[in-house]
Amino acid sequence: MKYLKQFRERFRGREKFSINDAKKFLSQKGSTGQYIKLLIHNLVKNGEIFRIAKGSYTFTRDFSKLESVFSPSYHGLQEALSIHKIWGQATNQILITPRKVRSGQRVALGRKVIIRRISRKMFFGDQMVNYAGEWFNVSDPEKTLIDFAYFNEPLESKTLKALLKKTDMEILESYLKLCSARTQKKTMKMVAQSQKHDPKTAF
Repeated sequence: MKYLKQFRERFRGREKFSINDAKKFLSQKGSTGQYIKLLIHNLVKNGEIFRIAKGSYTFTRDFSKLESVFSPSYHGLQEALSIHKIWGQATNQILITPRKVRSGQRVALGRKVIIRRISRKMFFGDQMVNYAGEWFNVSDPEKTLIDFAYFNEPLESKTLKALLKKTDMEILESYLKLCSARTQKKTMKMVAQSQKHDPKTAF
């Protein structure tokens, strides 16, 4: 295609680009809107570029790039359990963000991604972790536990126990002071359930 080389040179080194970025650049070169749509379509079809979200693309299949699309965000819940090696189950990417975006499942970079919205007050407790050669911003064990309570997600007793073994109770207590009474109560109930089997998890 006529402008393919110029397009690659312009956007290959970028973390991501939008369809509007492509239109602006290629229209300056003299291309038409129809050409731009066809170019993007063919590059996606051939696996040279990947759709991250609606109107957003990248040349690299680096799953950590999703964070920049939904920034600010962090990987959490079941995916955080995998990243922290609390369990060995494969899981979809789960991004937690305070942005006003549609919650639910979507496909990005050819893989299912689940978006969960959280209040800005509850957007804390994340850290950078190297996982499988990529750097991810992920909830720490303490915030992961709280998020399971916040989103009312179930945790098997074995997994809860493993998560609490990695949880610093002083940090958890400080985090709970930032949470609503409802989330505090649900989190402490989860801890209490584990205490029946392991008294060392008590505050």
